[in-house]
Amino acid sequence: MKLWSKGLPTDQKIDFFTVGNDRILDLVIAKYDVKATLAHGKMLHKVGLLSDKDIQGIEKGLNELAAEIEAGTFIIGNEFEDVHSKIEFELTQRIGDAGKRIHTARSRNDQVLTAMHLYLKDELSDIKASVKELGVVLLAAAEKYKTILLPGYTHLQIAMPSSFGLWFSAYAESFVDDLYFVNAAYKVVDQNPLGSAAGYGSSFPIDREYTTQALDFTTLKYNVVAAQMSRGKAEKSTAFAMSAVAGTLSKLAMDVCLYMSQNFGFMSIPGEFTTGSSIMPHKKNPDVFELIRGKCNRIQALPYELSLLTNNLPSGYHRDLQLLKEGIVPAIQDLKASLELAIYALKNVEVNDGILQDDKYDYLFSVDTLNELVQQGMTFRDAYVKIGLAIENGNYKPIKNTKHTHIGSINNIGLDAIKEKLTEA
Repeated sequence: MKLWSKGLPTDQKIDFFTVGNDRILDLVIAKYDVKATLAHGKMLHKVGLLSDKDIQGIEKGLNELAAEIEAGTFIIGNEFEDVHSKIEFELTQRIGDAGKRIHTARSRNDQVLTAMHLYLKDELSDIKASVKELGVVLLAAAEKYKTILLPGYTHLQIAMPSSFGLWFSAYAESFVDDLYFVNAAYKVVDQNPLGSAAGYGSSFPIDREYTTQALDFTTLKYNVVAAQMSRGKAEKSTAFAMSAVAGTLSKLAMDVCLYMSQNFGFMSIPGEFTTGSSIMPHKKNPDVFELIRGKCNRIQALPYELSLLTNNLPSGYHRDLQLLKEGIVPAIQDLKASLELAIYALKNVEVNDGILQDDKYDYLFSVDTLNELVQQGMTFRDAYVKIGLAIENGNYKPIKNTKHTHIGSINNIGLDAIKEKLTEA
């Protein structure tokens, strides 16, 4: 059942070790292998390597398999090494010798490459859409709560006045930066490697431009060796983009956990997004955001993992590359789930509108009070000393009506500009 089999038996231990989790992980790329196989078959027909009867049978058989994959009834049994051997076997069982011809001018190497590129394109598009949706949710919250103040911190010490408008929109604009990485990764994977075969091309008169258009790739990976070297680079580029998104999402989750705690009491989320304690009846734990934080922290290790797998490999194919799927596929699902849960929870967040009524936050306004003295004619250094002494002596009287006018500041956040950046990204 192996595409490379020459009829010799494989020791079961070796078989188990070399196949690993491929049968399970390959289910996520099954539909893409069918799509690429159909495009490859149509190209072979175009250049005269398949007959009209062959391509008719191939198209019918692959459409049946695509429907089974979509319905969730397609499985890869232990008798098959991977999804590629399973699909070719099924095709041959259904349409006869035409199924045996589909591998003409193709290697399993470029077959895997193409399916992975198509898979990563779709997943990056999904991640991008979720990041945008989360950004929209954050900007809506920023607009809704833009006048409600909360403490800003440096060194986890009370620093200067902030607002929920600033805080929510800060994360929205940070996600814009992450989308730049996602766009870059998408550009890397949006190149067609099909036709590179085992990494050195083919003596068949294939038409690689045809499959590029048929599979909706923007461009072709022209050099066949470069195409083979994209195995690992495509996954690593995607991992760096995911790591960027995960870094911002992890920081957001940490802030939510912090701000929900009784010591802060800045915000709350609906009870259905929290969990209780087995012995403490008062507990409402932010488990969702703790797991988002944990999963996203783990995702940030993924680029390093993939780098270690690939950084000392020479050009050409190596079986090490099979292990890439074990990291990238589950990480994609974790990131998508984390984004989805963050969107649902933050749509229903409630904020505390009386945070700064506590006297301990009076020192937040020391810089504003200092600046007021400077605008009245006092030098900055003298004003700094004056306010410092007043605080030391317990005579400080805060001026709490913030008057920050510059773009991006507490009273002039620039939400419309951030919305525009998010849309463009």
